[in-house]
Amino acid sequence: MALGIYYSPRFLDHDTGPGHPERPERLAAIVEHLQQANYSSRLELRVPQVFDPDLPAIAHDPAYVKRVLLTCNRGDQHIDTFDNAICVDSGNIAILAANATAQGIDAVLGDENRALVLPRPPGHHAEFDQALGFCLFNNVAIAARYAQQKYSVGKIAIIDFDVHHGNGTQHYFENDDSVLYISTHRYPFFPGTGTADETGRGAGAGATVNYPLAFGTGNDIYLDIYRNAIPDIILKFRPELILLSTGFDAHEMDPLGGMQLTTAAFSEISQILVQTARECCQGKVLSVLEGGYSIEGSRQGMEVHIQELLED
Repeated sequence: MALGIYYSPRFLDHDTGPGHPERPERLAAIVEHLQQANYSSRLELRVPQVFDPDLPAIAHDPAYVKRVLLTCNRGDQHIDTFDNAICVDSGNIAILAANATAQGIDAVLGDENRALVLPRPPGHHAEFDQALGFCLFNNVAIAARYAQQKYSVGKIAIIDFDVHHGNGTQHYFENDDSVLYISTHRYPFFPGTGTADETGRGAGAGATVNYPLAFGTGNDIYLDIYRNAIPDIILKFRPELILLSTGFDAHEMDPLGGMQLTTAAFSEISQILVQTARECCQGKVLSVLEGGYSIEGSRQGMEVHIQELLED
């Protein structure tokens, strides 16, 4: 079966300006590489469409969604903080990204077990009512709520292996016992959240699991966590669906991440998560791209990640 990859050339029109790390080239290079890969015949590039312009409000304050569109449409260069660079088209492109993620859910909860979404802007730093860390709308949070509301999915596990902690995702679900959030990330580092004692609140107590890792952490520590801790936590939770916040900025080539993960480690992490999904939720995985600012590191990481998603 082909792996559905949800990508639109429109994502490249989100113009963050000269010198910005989250630039269109990082995504264009991944797509170009996949089109030339020796397994490209097993990939199906699907151009998403906006079927619901209000979809971001499933996980965001509707007033914030309107503010994003208004701020972009009037030609502002930033929203909320200076690292959130925007252009006139950014709001509509972010809505398209959210819809692409929902269409990935449609595939995975239809007759396909796995799908990949390659959106811009990324999402896991976006809060309920604030843009942060290059992110406007939280694509993974939107996907989770969409799966629960449209398909009555009960439990969902979100695994975030971007080098940065997904503050927006954690905060959105920290009171919710139906969503398990697990993150491995550099700490202390942007955005300053993700300590080990952040474990959820109220009904969600225990459903947030953070692994803060020191600058320069490499394969041994990461793989020990993914081999010996994370699968057991997921299996105990028994999710019906696994969502991945897939970042390659912990790659040793990344200019921002400061970590030392090799391409082989990303391959094993992906293999472990796909295998865990087979054991608990019939292999149902939606992977959504977050960060990764070395073009070559992201190309290599995405290649091995897709190879694992393609495994039967």
